[in-house]
Amino acid sequence: MTLHKTRKAFTALMLATVLLGGTASYARSAQAAAPDTIQGKVTEVRPARTHEEKIAEWEAWAADHAYKLDSIQPVGSNGKPDSFQDLEMLKPLLQDKRFVFLGESSHGVAEFNLAKTRLIQFLHQELGYNVLAFESGLAPASIAYGKVSGRSAEQTMKDSIFGVWWSKETLPLFDYIKASHNSEQPLVLTGFDMQLQFPLLDGGWLKDKALAKRLAEADKKLSDYSAATDAAAYRKEKKHLISVYKEAQEALKTEANQAIKQLYPDNPKLSLLLERALSDRIRVAEEYVELSIESTAALEQGDYMPFLETMEWRDQAMHDNLMWLATEAYPTEKFIVWGHNDHIRKAQTEVMGSPYPVKLMGEMLSDEMKQYSYVLGLYPASGKTADNTGAVHDVLPPEPGSVESILAASGAPYTFMDLRYRSHESGNSWMFEPRFAYSWGMIPESLIARDQYDGILLIDDVNPPQYLRSTASSKASSQDE
Repeated sequence: MTLHKTRKAFTALMLATVLLGGTASYARSAQAAAPDTIQGKVTEVRPARTHEEKIAEWEAWAADHAYKLDSIQPVGSNGKPDSFQDLEMLKPLLQDKRFVFLGESSHGVAEFNLAKTRLIQFLHQELGYNVLAFESGLAPASIAYGKVSGRSAEQTMKDSIFGVWWSKETLPLFDYIKASHNSEQPLVLTGFDMQLQFPLLDGGWLKDKALAKRLAEADKKLSDYSAATDAAAYRKEKKHLISVYKEAQEALKTEANQAIKQLYPDNPKLSLLLERALSDRIRVAEEYVELSIESTAALEQGDYMPFLETMEWRDQAMHDNLMWLATEAYPTEKFIVWGHNDHIRKAQTEVMGSPYPVKLMGEMLSDEMKQYSYVLGLYPASGKTADNTGAVHDVLPPEPGSVESILAASGAPYTFMDLRYRSHESGNSWMFEPRFAYSWGMIPESLIARDQYDGILLIDDVNPPQYLRSTASSKASSQDE
């Protein structure tokens, strides 16, 4: 069985488990209220409230308190001064925040890409968030940004981020990054992931072209080994592959910074970023690849635990890279972080029914970092979404009393609800207790919304992206979150 098929089977197993074990909770939720008593005597018996009545109260409260966005369309170069009027309510929520995490319940939603691009424009222009960090490779994103002014927006997109986001709806973001580069306030592009996906390292910054070729070959081999099952073959080459990365690291230290600046004039921090990326690759070669090989072999036998170990290892690496970016590379800047809901939410291990029941990046953040962060989860209410292979699936109808159904009561196409700055009251008790929400539009998870997110953006009707894929991106489209 292929890696993709086994991981798909794992997700199917988790989905079946949740469907069989979770949906009955709605039927059990209506409970009779206890009578009030004084000195042992019954003074009043209040009629029991049905679950349907409670849901109606939640929906009425949500409809009254939700913010309805006017648009999710990115602002073009002729954007009017009041283009972000409907986002003004975010300013007091974010006034002391250094990180804004923009999530998504699926990588395959056109409207998520549009909405997040518009939010990024607002955060950059109005609130001074000047670094955009993608759930994509640290080195490729940083290298591509180094040539952003001289390349097309589409080329920068394909050179920097994973193929799941190569779409017409993401392209306006890269138009915006390019346009902002020569302004007084450029939006810097980088990445924080360590996955061995296209685009891989090619050593284009190295003067020694023979070494550059060896580095490209080593990175390709490392990627191939991580998706294979031959641990013995990898162990034979492991030492050599690590030596190539170390050789590239030493060469980087001796390269004249001026030469790198000439090749990549738009990213003055590229030498520092590449040094970090090579160190990251050495760690991947030393630890992660063998974990991944073990995971692939175990998945073929129906054992999913090693796969979860690779997920946790990856998210620890992503966390470490993001913290390094914030403390070493861009210590005075505010960050926008683009990633899947699973990676950014604050207490992933408390989510019941998740295919990934392990500690992920958002949960790994220190309490101090969480204090100065705002985590926004994005969900669809209806429509169609694509998985990482591009296959299209229907978004399942929201369960009554689920997060999506409550927020959909606003009746708006784009509904934002702040969770962080709400006091507990009867009408919003839904955000303080376990409720269902769909991951990928079809996997029901039980979570306490306020423990996971600071805010939620619900988009009523969604569609798959209009992909701009080439042969080189086909591998990237079949990976994990």
